[in-house]
Amino acid sequence: MPNRFLAPVLAIGLIMAPIAARAAGSTVVLDVHHAGCVLCGPIVKSTLAHVPGVDSVTVSQPNGAADVTATVTYDPTKTTPSALVKVVTDRGYPAGLAKQSKS
Repeated sequence: MPNRFLAPVLAIGLIMAPIAARAAGSTVVLDVHHAGCVLCGPIVKSTLAHVPGVDSVTVSQPNGAADVTATVTYDPTKTTPSALVKVVTDRGYPAGLAKQSKS
């Protein structure tokens, strides 16, 4: 009798596994320097948003030192915090890790 329910339970598990894996993303906060102009925030956001595996990006308003923070939610199987730092730095905005956490 219990074997009768095994196949449907396994099928549901296989269907839900990709959804659960996608929900288990990570979040990183980057300190981005020299981003004080009105176009810098949108450029940083667009640069990060085009990285494969990035799900969402928010960029703060620049502070008095022309620095912003970028909060990035991403799939850790597709990109890494160091890759995110590199793409922003290569775009002309030196960046570093502020903090990182699992969602």
